[in-house]
Amino acid sequence: MRFDDFDTRGYRTLDVRTGYGQWADTYEDTVQDTMDLALLDRLTEADWGAARRAADLGCGTGRTGAWLRAHGVGAIDGVDLTPQMLDVARKRGAHDRLFEADVTATGLAERTYDLLAASLIDEHLDDLGALYREAWRIAAGTATFVLVAFHPHFIMHTGMPTHFTAADGEDVAITTNVHLVSEHVSAALAARWRLAELRERVVDDEWVTVKPKWAGFRGHPVSVAYVWHKESRPAPSVHCGGTVS
Repeated sequence: MRFDDFDTRGYRTLDVRTGYGQWADTYEDTVQDTMDLALLDRLTEADWGAARRAADLGCGTGRTGAWLRAHGVGAIDGVDLTPQMLDVARKRGAHDRLFEADVTATGLAERTYDLLAASLIDEHLDDLGALYREAWRIAAGTATFVLVAFHPHFIMHTGMPTHFTAADGEDVAITTNVHLVSEHVSAALAARWRLAELRERVVDDEWVTVKPKWAGFRGHPVSVAYVWHKESRPAPSVHCGGTVS
């Protein structure tokens, strides 16, 4: 779905690589753990400590990689499109290796990783299927893929894109797409992933403490986490509608 149909901000918009390059130095001053890491804490179908090697797709500044390392993941490779974000991740030191690449064409070896993670990247992808297929390609035979996303409802309800405040004080958007939950399910099932867990995070007291201006959004879903397990069966025919009329 086109974000333009919901946009209420009208910010100047940059492509992903350029936008995150400019945001890298202040990214962690903006993104709150309540958005994604708090959801990872609540998942029950991912055995973090059993993972021998993980791929952190869209690793950014290394926040997710550091969380994975703290939860017992043995080795972690990170992939990101933006050199400036990778520079921050490199200084953090949570990853064993870092690669500059698109998450839909990582260049990583096939069937290598028993855990894959992606956090807050899906809204920047035109095609979810390409992400799920690439994750399948590099996933080992019994791999788990954990994906945390900005909830489509929140993007649509608020008309707010992914954005940051530039050095001159201008609010600048980064290319944003709206992907319904059903789109994730359709794309993942088509790539032969099996859904093991789905959790949604709403704006609650904890969120309002962190972002008081969001009090008016209390009760609205703001982020969502999917846990997928790799399946060996053939890809199914998928019918997963987004709207009912």
